[in-house]
Amino acid sequence: MALEIDQLAEALAASHAAIAFTGAGISTESGIPDFRGPNGVWKKVDPAEFTIDNYINNADHRARVWSQRAASHEASHEPNDGHHAIVELEHLGIISSVVTQNIDGLHAAAGSSIVLELHGTMREVACLSCGDRLPMGDVVARVRAGDTDPHCARCGGLLKSATVSFGQALPADVIEDAFRRARECDLCLVVGSSLVVYPAAGVPIEAKRAGATVAIVNAEETDLDDLADVVVRGQAGEVLREAVQKVRAIQAV
Repeated sequence: MALEIDQLAEALAASHAAIAFTGAGISTESGIPDFRGPNGVWKKVDPAEFTIDNYINNADHRARVWSQRAASHEASHEPNDGHHAIVELEHLGIISSVVTQNIDGLHAAAGSSIVLELHGTMREVACLSCGDRLPMGDVVARVRAGDTDPHCARCGGLLKSATVSFGQALPADVIEDAFRRARECDLCLVVGSSLVVYPAAGVPIEAKRAGATVAIVNAEETDLDDLADVVVRGQAGEVLREAVQKVRAIQAV
């Protein structure tokens, strides 16, 4: 793996307009399970239960969801070495923005300046009718006070975590911005994504088509390994921490 990390560091050091594209694998070291691994979320739940239609039409389901949110809200996860390494690469003038499939908000918590959340965020709540946004903590407080099915104070619409459920459209403006950044970058650093969910997985493809270098860091094979210029097998935090050290050494010469 040492040779591959050297190659990754060289590619990063040569870049001045990179984007990071991240998936669940970057957050597993923060204690957040991934989706498709051996112990992934989809091994334990029925995805059909988490469709937008079920949420809208099933008050009992909404009550269970909010009860679970209220019980787990303070069990926060912290950014790990992978998130912090991406911030360091931003400070080194290499990474300009982060495009993430994750909903955990850990990139922003780590200090990344520009984060495009393709699938939304668990740190906010959105009204499904008027689009008003609230901090998750404010709505959790209402649930704990007895409001088991909270509605929007502005318009009376249903409130839901500001995440994209099955059957719910991705935010078009965020998707458009992500693909624009992919076309304009000189390197797309993919970290912790299996690259099987579209349109999100099209971001590194778009970058490659526009002439960018593509580097993939993931614990397992991905569907786009053959597309990549550099592939590193390993845990995101460990690999990126070492790569940043090597980038600093290259820049110091």
